[in-house]
Amino acid sequence: MTALIELKNVTRFHRLGDETIVALNSVDLTINSGEMVAIIGASGSGKSTLMNILGCLDQPNSGSYRVDGQETAKLSLDKLASLRREHFGFIFQRYHLMADLSAAGNVEIPAIYAGIDPAVRRERSHALLGKLGLGDRIQNRPSQLSGGQQQRVSIARALMNGGHVILADEPTGALDSKSGETVLRILRELHRDGHTVIIVTHDAKIAEHADRIIEIFDGRIIADKRNAGADTSTTDIKKSGASTNAAPSLWYRVKEAVAMAYRALTAHPIRTLLTMLGIIIGVAAVVVVVGLGEGSKQKVLNQVNDLGASTIGVYPGSDWGDERASRIRTLLPEDADALSAQPYVDSVSPVISTSTTVRMDNVLLNTEVNGVGESYFQVNNLKLGRGRFFDNRDIESRLQVALIDDNTKRRLFREGVDPIGKVIMVQKLPLVITGVLAPRRSSDGSRSLQIYIPYTAMLSRLSGQASSLTGLTIRVSDRIDTRFAEGAIVNLLTRRHGLKDFFIFNSDQLRKTFENTSRSMSMLITSVAAIALVVGGIGVMNIMLVTVTERIKEIGLRMAVGARRMDIMLQFQLEAVVICIVGAVFGLCLALAIGAAMGSAEGDYPMIFTSASIIVATASAIAVGLVFGYLPARSAAQLTPVDALTRE
Repeated sequence: MTALIELKNVTRFHRLGDETIVALNSVDLTINSGEMVAIIGASGSGKSTLMNILGCLDQPNSGSYRVDGQETAKLSLDKLASLRREHFGFIFQRYHLMADLSAAGNVEIPAIYAGIDPAVRRERSHALLGKLGLGDRIQNRPSQLSGGQQQRVSIARALMNGGHVILADEPTGALDSKSGETVLRILRELHRDGHTVIIVTHDAKIAEHADRIIEIFDGRIIADKRNAGADTSTTDIKKSGASTNAAPSLWYRVKEAVAMAYRALTAHPIRTLLTMLGIIIGVAAVVVVVGLGEGSKQKVLNQVNDLGASTIGVYPGSDWGDERASRIRTLLPEDADALSAQPYVDSVSPVISTSTTVRMDNVLLNTEVNGVGESYFQVNNLKLGRGRFFDNRDIESRLQVALIDDNTKRRLFREGVDPIGKVIMVQKLPLVITGVLAPRRSSDGSRSLQIYIPYTAMLSRLSGQASSLTGLTIRVSDRIDTRFAEGAIVNLLTRRHGLKDFFIFNSDQLRKTFENTSRSMSMLITSVAAIALVVGGIGVMNIMLVTVTERIKEIGLRMAVGARRMDIMLQFQLEAVVICIVGAVFGLCLALAIGAAMGSAEGDYPMIFTSASIIVATASAIAVGLVFGYLPARSAAQLTPVDALTRE
């Protein structure tokens, strides 16, 4: 047998306030490969501290500890994890099995951190459990197993990566005598198979099963003797093919960490749901607010477009409300003819308006009567519901024809009555209805009543304003900048009138003003909604910190079987990310449900959900998981194995 473990002048002490407690005091110890050693001592003698140092769960304050010739003090944390993973197998007094995993799942844990293929480790775990008499308990969880069966699962886990050195801490302490005998028998068999077995116990009868007994008292080894009656026959052990020294790829680590995170989260579904509630609300708020803002924006833009796409209005006076406007008579139909010949003008219509009464049988209404040209409906994007528009011949002939809007139709005629061809009286002028305009989105619910007649008939028969107009409505040609067209119109009309006695209203000014306002409001509201997402992230961080505290022993176990700090950090980081991703999915579903409940894009609360807003909300949720999951993950990864395993 060759020297496997060598301790020289090893000292380990702990400071509690001003007091220094020496757990190990200048310990020298050599254990050869294939030995079965019992370390015996009373409670507080230092035997557990010695076992923790032997298993690389703890490190001495001074002295030298070598494993297979490697000086452990010079190894990095990841190298120490590799040493635990590849050389040691731990059997704990309280089993340290994970309650949410089956027996096979618990046995497989060391192989996960060794990067073993899932199919290979599953086959080996089943074989080990079958060898230990648990072939029919493979899928049972710890709560479905007796104490002895749980300890056998713990032994199988210790052997998963080979377990060249088995460290058993009071392996029978929590078992009845029969189960204890079974565990000791298994340990003797492992010794005969060539495993180095180190048992830590306070029971002299258990120590008698070892071929070497080391007694420790007050941190010093006071006896090291051979047990003449022990079975010292061994066979050479070959390292298991399940173990590997190759570091698993990042993709393998992430995949396994996601699977572990999923199991951990589903083990506590109510807590997980409450944790992700803030993310659900935050994502739903972001998507709904953005959707509502986009829907409202599109609705208003549609209303602006309904008023006329790229339209410019020309009106007498210096601005709206100018009291001199009614006395200005220079805006004439000839101005419309001059403008229609310009290359930047698509169409133009004279407008003359007045408020007056209209009668149909015994119904009398106050309406707005508009004298317009044939291009007026194209300029202002008005659609025909039924009947026909009047044309140039009607205008030239000054025919007494009229189009009415849908509101006027409903007020003048009963349901089911066709207004086409009916005669209405505007003041004392009879007009034949030739068409009814389709309702406009911009005037849904409006109480305004509009009648349209040829402007020639209006000028000659109703207005009494000779040939002057109340305005011109101009549609700018496609691909022409309305600001350029506006300047050209001002120059042309100023030359015609000899002075600027009119003002311009550009519909694009309204559109741009609204777009700027909408953009600012959307940013403000989205920022408020994003705060909800941040608050949800803080909730995730708080719960994850609590989760780390609750799962200290699990973390210690994972480190004991070979998990690197990066593995621990990945698991807890990804748990936070998984919570946020699932929360984002639920949040998106909630947002879509709210959108469906509030109605379509044409309703009072229009919502338009864009792929960009959904992607941004989901990406934000993932970012929240990464940012707010970092502190809990780092807190978990910073723990030392011995602290995690012994913390209450």
